[in-house]
Amino acid sequence: MNDMSPQATRLEAIGGAYDRWLLGAALALATIGVIMVASASVALAGDPTYYLKRHLFHLALGTVLALGVMQLELRKVEEYNKWLLIGCFVLLALVMLPGLGHSVNGARRWLRLGLLNFQAVEAVKVLYIIWLSSYLVRFSDEVNATWTALFKPLGVVVALVAMLLLQPDFGSSVLLCGITVALLVLGGGNLPKMAMPALFGGALLVGVAVFEPYRLRRITSFVDPWADQLGSGYQLTNALMAIGRGEWTGVGLGASIQKLNYLPEAHTDFIFSVLAEETGFAGVCVVIALLSLLIGRALWLGMQCVEQRRHFSGYVAYGVALWLGMQAFISIGVNLGMLPTKGLTLPLISAGGSSVMMTCVAVGVLLRVSWEYQRAVRRQSWRIAGGLDDAAPAAADEDEEPVPAAAPLRATEVAARAQQHAAVRGTSRLQSRVEPTFGDLR
Repeated sequence: MNDMSPQATRLEAIGGAYDRWLLGAALALATIGVIMVASASVALAGDPTYYLKRHLFHLALGTVLALGVMQLELRKVEEYNKWLLIGCFVLLALVMLPGLGHSVNGARRWLRLGLLNFQAVEAVKVLYIIWLSSYLVRFSDEVNATWTALFKPLGVVVALVAMLLLQPDFGSSVLLCGITVALLVLGGGNLPKMAMPALFGGALLVGVAVFEPYRLRRITSFVDPWADQLGSGYQLTNALMAIGRGEWTGVGLGASIQKLNYLPEAHTDFIFSVLAEETGFAGVCVVIALLSLLIGRALWLGMQCVEQRRHFSGYVAYGVALWLGMQAFISIGVNLGMLPTKGLTLPLISAGGSSVMMTCVAVGVLLRVSWEYQRAVRRQSWRIAGGLDDAAPAAADEDEEPVPAAAPLRATEVAARAQQHAAVRGTSRLQSRVEPTFGDLR
């Protein structure tokens, strides 16, 4: 035992490293966002820098929160999974309380928190992803084999969506449903079993959209915005004109015409149109490439964590990637006239206090996942170099599942071992775990 103490001490001293690609993409997008908010909001207030200063304040506050998140051990966060779920319901309930909840444009989505109004659903997205990731780890086999384990997260998301529709917030409802279904698939959920509830939920959301007059007007205007150019199609037609003016290289930074009180919400929901007008197709390609890098790197990181049997970290990375990817897709699709108009911001680009802060927190979570993953890789390499094996418990990481020192387990090996372990426990009725994989990208 004494012989192992120095080795254990050395092992514990090995730290991780933050993913440079993730960090670089996030910083580049945030920088572009500052430039575009400064340009798009110049005509919206008496002080041309009013919205820029607010955006910088929220970005700075989000950075502080992200730095705090980057110091948290994910295994410690996972222990509070039930409280995180309770927090989701409490936050959505607080917006309904008189004096605390705040209504804007007929939607009651904000909380009055002193100097700022905070949109509760933005924090719910982060908390819900962490809870669902924890659930998939705790009920990994059952999700693939039993109806009960599969319907629990679906029941939770239905309850959250019901509270969101009371605000109302249809865009965030669709986002949470999409994240839930996709994470259940990646977590090994049985696809045939998920088909029926997914179809039922989709039909229900379509019904909610069609039977609300203002939502139906949005859908009809999206199909043909030019039919009512000065009415229901006003936002989309001006957005399309802005994109068309940009052509290949844009009209130049600050030279947009549509932002001069023609295009509503030019600094938030429709900032992509202003970006296209001022920087053209070239600027649009740069932003989409950076978003793809950020989201693709998060998916790659999730896959690496799952293959290393760090399932909670992997599912968290998957969840954040799905959130940012779906939100970016919807925001860009709305600006291009490919999707009905929804009030979703472009991650790290649009102004918006709550969205900016929580997106920074999400990036901080991803960076923490990357740090812990690199730490595990370095410690495993050290064990291999030192000739240690599973017989050295003092040298094992507290937050890691045991992995043979020879090499990280591949997805097929993990599935085989899970099935063998289930048979030993007398639970062979459960199907073998289905591990998500996108091929060997290394």
